[in-house]
Amino acid sequence: MEVIYHARIYTLDATTPVASAIAIEQGRVLAVGSNFEILNGFAHRARLLDAGGGVIIPGLTDAHIHLEQYALNRQLVDCETPNRSECLERVAQRARSTPAGGWILGHGWNQNDWAEGFGSAEELDRVAPQHAVFLTAKSLHAAWVNSLALQRAAITADTPDPAGGRIGRDSAGKPNGTLYEAAIELVRRAIPAASPQERMQALRAAIAALLEQGITCVHDFDGRECFAALQELHRNQELKLRVVKGIPWQDFEHAAGVGLRSGFGDLTLRVGNLKLFSDGALGPRTAAMFQPYEGEPENLGMLLLDGEGIYEIGRKALQSGFSLAVHAIGDRANHEALNALAQLRRDESAISGAPPAARHRIEHVQLIHPDDAPRLAALGVVASMQPVHAVSDMPMAERYWGSRCAHAYAWRELLAHGTRLAFGSDAPVEPSNPFLGWHAATTRRRLDGAPDPQGWHPSQRLNRLEALQAFTIGPAYAAGWERQLGKLAPGYLADLLLLDTDPLTCSDEELAKIKPLAVMARGEWVYPV
Repeated sequence: MEVIYHARIYTLDATTPVASAIAIEQGRVLAVGSNFEILNGFAHRARLLDAGGGVIIPGLTDAHIHLEQYALNRQLVDCETPNRSECLERVAQRARSTPAGGWILGHGWNQNDWAEGFGSAEELDRVAPQHAVFLTAKSLHAAWVNSLALQRAAITADTPDPAGGRIGRDSAGKPNGTLYEAAIELVRRAIPAASPQERMQALRAAIAALLEQGITCVHDFDGRECFAALQELHRNQELKLRVVKGIPWQDFEHAAGVGLRSGFGDLTLRVGNLKLFSDGALGPRTAAMFQPYEGEPENLGMLLLDGEGIYEIGRKALQSGFSLAVHAIGDRANHEALNALAQLRRDESAISGAPPAARHRIEHVQLIHPDDAPRLAALGVVASMQPVHAVSDMPMAERYWGSRCAHAYAWRELLAHGTRLAFGSDAPVEPSNPFLGWHAATTRRRLDGAPDPQGWHPSQRLNRLEALQAFTIGPAYAAGWERQLGKLAPGYLADLLLLDTDPLTCSDEELAKIKPLAVMARGEWVYPV
């Protein structure tokens, strides 16, 4: 048993919202209360830790992360540069240290931040003539490749666009080096996969980094290889944080075939929802819209699945015991997803095998039509959102969505209707640090203060407590763990952070800079090691 005392503990439990001491036994909270109550009741048989007046909050959850990509991307060329020439120079530097014939992989470019716009295959050829180059956009919905990469993927002027994707082409029809959505996979599948050992090593380092940031649970949306590696880490007792493992649609037949279903697993590794894509992303302007992008009168984005398609997949998913997680960014994509989920809700009781009150969720909900905003709460659909997207995306959102931005990243609007919010980062698309997300949710400002002291569309801001609940209670509910995780109350799992700064009362600048002094996950101190 362990007793932590002389602390300010935000429990998020209505019975005892604030306490000064906590008793922990066998990985769970035994009691919370005053220093006198807890020390008098348990000190005689506990190891004591004086928190020195520090603040304790529940461990934070990243409700949307691509764990394997995050882990492997830590080794990639960083393409998040202020201009295209600097990105090309970084590729050139990596080429000088990479054996000829190998692959150069990078991530993070955003043509909207570059005055030069999109790059070309020829530019990459000039800086890496003896390497195949594959650079994913910050959104992960586009890729920039060179001629050798196109050659290895057998992409030519005669290659048709794949379903749900597009090959960028020049005026003569020749591939120009930019790939959108499903076309990315034409090159990705030509890249040698990381070995199981490389994947495991990368995941170990990534998990350690997440724990250091205060993330004690993640909802992951990568594929089978990641799931296999996580199972191996769990078997070896090396999985130090909790993982809710989403299942990509392309793996559904495999998962359903062996009887996996949402909720299967234990309190460390649990199967989550079946992940579908209804549209693309804002960055490459492939998010599906009701009205065209500003300045692009023919562009309504890419609707990858309409409501009927989502419904048909949803019925199969429910019959196999899966709840849905639907990626939807544009207002039309969110509308189509909600139409499908409404029909599924009506049919759930008649679908054999469907989990009761399935925890469906929409991933991102970046632009919602005001008529659709009340529907998530009415349908019991979780809004899985990433606050840091708002401050990262606001210049291009203003440019391409214009006045529609009043309903973009609409946390307050959704919460006011009673929607359950589950916050994450979408790492590696954005930084994984949850305190940056917390800062974005409550200020709607970048770290440099832009756009102004009130923030971008300030009516959508949350207060500090609401944002904390979206990183704790909300994700626990989405995972079906609301009676075990997200609070520091008797019987709940002992995942917590010890801080030297009070995140509910400190300045905005201090909030963004918080680094945990110590992290407990699964009842054990995991940071510092």
